[in-house]
Amino acid sequence: MKKIMITGANGLLGQKLIDLYLSKPDKKIIATGLGPCRHPEREKFEYAELDISDYLNVQEVFEKYRPDTLIHTAAMTNVDACETDHESCDRLNVKAVELLAEACLLFGTQMIHLSTDFIFDGTHGPVDENEVPKPLSYYGHSKLKGEELVKRITKRWAILRTVLVYGVVKDMSRSNIVLWAKGALEKGQAIKVVDDQFRTPTLAEDLAMGCFLAEDKNAQGIYNISGKDFMSIYELVERVADFYNLSKAGMSKSDSTTLNQAAVRPPITGFIIEKAMKDLGYSPHSFEEGLALVSKQLNIAENR
Repeated sequence: MKKIMITGANGLLGQKLIDLYLSKPDKKIIATGLGPCRHPEREKFEYAELDISDYLNVQEVFEKYRPDTLIHTAAMTNVDACETDHESCDRLNVKAVELLAEACLLFGTQMIHLSTDFIFDGTHGPVDENEVPKPLSYYGHSKLKGEELVKRITKRWAILRTVLVYGVVKDMSRSNIVLWAKGALEKGQAIKVVDDQFRTPTLAEDLAMGCFLAEDKNAQGIYNISGKDFMSIYELVERVADFYNLSKAGMSKSDSTTLNQAAVRPPITGFIIEKAMKDLGYSPHSFEEGLALVSKQLNIAENR
């Protein structure tokens, strides 16, 4: 039975990966995270508390479980916090990657590493896997350093880059663009939404499936794993409003220079996903299909 270790198992992607792997009887899950397990079916899989920035803790967990594959989803992803707290950003996005990569090399583990569109400067898009990185933010620089460590240290690796992940799980540690937009529109709040940033938003289930396909097919190299619909953030919120039949009266357009954010965001990213579709059989939902799945999950949660 192939053993799959997941870091960041309490996050949105981590929990979706657990959901997916629970349906694969030929795979054994070792979920790891900081603090107790948040997944509602925690009795069905192994869980170990893990500080990915602690050398001895990483070695101890790898020695105990000897995973065939590591899916590394844990990271400091608050872009503005990374801009103001370089020490924490480096510890979680660079040093931890180095420790995990060294452990993967030592134990012969395949490493699947999650990365981001924020390694690009956003002058144009969507982009493919051959695009030359040029980060604008400290977060982007840290994630690019992580990629370089994975490529340099490990022998068996796949880097999966993604964009603007959305979805819902029972125990959410943080919100995302779709849930924020739905909540604000339902309350009739006046919201300013940027119309100068463009993305290919990614359903969490699709990203989890991309991770599974990379693991199952022993993928090697860099793959773009995102949604297939390219849109501005303003259009994204409009499409959320249309899907839920919510008024757009409170929406107004703004540009990103008015937000006073600590970190600079790339204006245009989004991914060309043909390589993942061809090599891995990746086939993401449309944005509206993703919204329908989120809506169904929210309804189930509300009716429990």
